[in-house]
Amino acid sequence: SAGMILKYLKDQKIFDDSYYEYYNRALIHGIDLHDNGEEPQVYGYCSFSHVIANYNTIEHAPPVEEQDQCFYIALDFVRGHLDRLYQRFQYIQSCRDAVKEAMKGNPTCMVFDKSIPWLELFFELGGEDHPAQFLIMPSGVHWKLRGIPPNYNDRMSVRTPLPEKWAGLHEGDLKQVSGIEGAIFCHKGRFISVWETREDAEKALECVIKGE
Repeated sequence: SAGMILKYLKDQKIFDDSYYEYYNRALIHGIDLHDNGEEPQVYGYCSFSHVIANYNTIEHAPPVEEQDQCFYIALDFVRGHLDRLYQRFQYIQSCRDAVKEAMKGNPTCMVFDKSIPWLELFFELGGEDHPAQFLIMPSGVHWKLRGIPPNYNDRMSVRTPLPEKWAGLHEGDLKQVSGIEGAIFCHKGRFISVWETREDAEKALECVIKGE
């Protein structure tokens, strides 16, 4: 299986643990679920394995030449995807020191000066036991105040939700309720909000901490 090959590469020290975990999480585990018949059968759901299967010949019993052609087209796609994953992994790892430094700051809220991938690194660095409840980070030309998940596997949840009265509000309505002029948006799930400036995001954090 793909998982056995990946494990072999780790056991042979060709991949280190972080590289192994990244590829397993991003791709290989899902392929093995498909191969073992354990993939969720959900209407409209399309996995990586489904995409590759679509490169099979359209007609049954095609000429060998056509099968070979389809195989090499699929191979080219897979190589491109793996290369893209590798580049993303390298970029994530390059941000490790920035995340580590942010974890040393305000114990309640990590603050980043630029947008970077932080989630995987935060939990790799012991984030599950870290006290931070929120992070502030640029989001395009604006800034976001986001809740931090309790752990990586439960990353759609947050340790502390944003105020219920902010949920789903936009601009004028959020400005009125929060009292912050730079208010832009708060998701109805109360895990993320967007503000005009860093100062606005920091004011929003103060409101959350004070329970306003």
